[in-house]
Amino acid sequence: MGRVKRDTVKAEEYDVVVLGSGEGGKYIAWTLAKKGKRVAVIERRYVGGSCPNIACLPSKNIIHTAKVASYFWRSEEFGISKDNCRINMQGVRDRKRKMVDGLIDIHLANFKASGAELIMGAGTFISPKTIEVALPGGPKRILRGENVIISTGSRAARQEIPGMCDARALTHIEALELDQVPGKLLVLGGGYVGLELAQAIRRLGANVTIVERNGHLIHREDTDVIEFIEQTLKKEGIEIITNAQLNQVEGRSGTGVKLHGARDGVKFELEGTHLLMASGRTPNTDGIGLELAGVELTENGHVKVNERLQTTAPGVWAVGDCAGSPHFTHIAFDDHRVVIDNLAGGKRVTTGRQAPFCLFTDPEFARIGLSEKEAKERGVAYRLAKIPMAAVLRTRTLSETEGFLKVLVDTKSDKILGFTAVGVGAGEIMAVVQVAMIGGLPCTVLRDAIFTHPTLPEGLITLFSNLPARA
Repeated sequence: MGRVKRDTVKAEEYDVVVLGSGEGGKYIAWTLAKKGKRVAVIERRYVGGSCPNIACLPSKNIIHTAKVASYFWRSEEFGISKDNCRINMQGVRDRKRKMVDGLIDIHLANFKASGAELIMGAGTFISPKTIEVALPGGPKRILRGENVIISTGSRAARQEIPGMCDARALTHIEALELDQVPGKLLVLGGGYVGLELAQAIRRLGANVTIVERNGHLIHREDTDVIEFIEQTLKKEGIEIITNAQLNQVEGRSGTGVKLHGARDGVKFELEGTHLLMASGRTPNTDGIGLELAGVELTENGHVKVNERLQTTAPGVWAVGDCAGSPHFTHIAFDDHRVVIDNLAGGKRVTTGRQAPFCLFTDPEFARIGLSEKEAKERGVAYRLAKIPMAAVLRTRTLSETEGFLKVLVDTKSDKILGFTAVGVGAGEIMAVVQVAMIGGLPCTVLRDAIFTHPTLPEGLITLFSNLPARA
């Protein structure tokens, strides 16, 4: 039987067609399908996107296992013997896989309950608001939507270094599937993915070296945060090489690799058994026919959108990483709310919204609002209060006293400008301050609150009590 020609396949009409089942796209689909709209979601591989399959949740699963392992290494501190302790990486991996399988089941149930049609296949635009789907081992379908949502996400960027392609470096995807502890892991990149996985894999027994091209890890943050994170990793035996310019890679990850580079003009060589590429993300916008849909890209390859997440093509929207939104699942979730409101005739925008984040090293680093560095760059005057985590009594019961809390408050009012937490439960503590910021509450509300003793948020009373008086 001959191949079906594209022009003989009749387009199927939908109210909404979503390309990619990531955070923003799937919630748009579920929401509109529940309202009676005819919705189709096209997904090439990962049901629910990268977060439940290969990124956020699986990585935090491995990180928690590594945290448990760290308690074994510290066991004498708690009066517990660690005799015969060893790491079974297959067990580590299987725990993660079991969680992922459960999450996929939840997503499939959500698609069924909502009425949104999930189509597994590779989607490509062939004309405005029209997508051709190549089905696995079968014929193609053509879908046309009154509205189309691009939710294709991003992938790990690969550095263009001689020998890098042949080295077959791990990305976070392969790193989370390791069934043996690497002998020595070389991590390229000192950002979120690199630091989280470097510490976790170190705690599981590997020797680890982080190679960063900038002068410091997470170099855009405040100096006290940078110094704390770097010293924490070094205490755990992780080697850190900054200002590193790589010019060649030899060997293959898994059997043996060698990095050739220079630091401050001095050549160096690094050898390891495994190589992890964690030096940024690139949007999944190539090879999907966006030019045929009238959808323009930015210089960085993201879909060009306005503050309402509309693309340059009428009736086509983009959400999440591929649209250049901050690369966090919670931001992609908010993108879905922006699009849903605008499809209903609203005027919701992405400008001015809060973008909290948390680095899930141990201890965690979380921030909302301005850092000191950003405030100074913008000429924003502020009052500063800072306390050590040891001043939060709950940390002493946990033997987790490292880190600090820091807040920036307006000099002439009690408006909270920014909050930073480095320590145990940093993300949860930050959420308390964020709620106050969302509500426009003065810092005195947190200072005068009654928090349960002993809990971590109780430390906010001490923090805000240490603020200098208003000007």
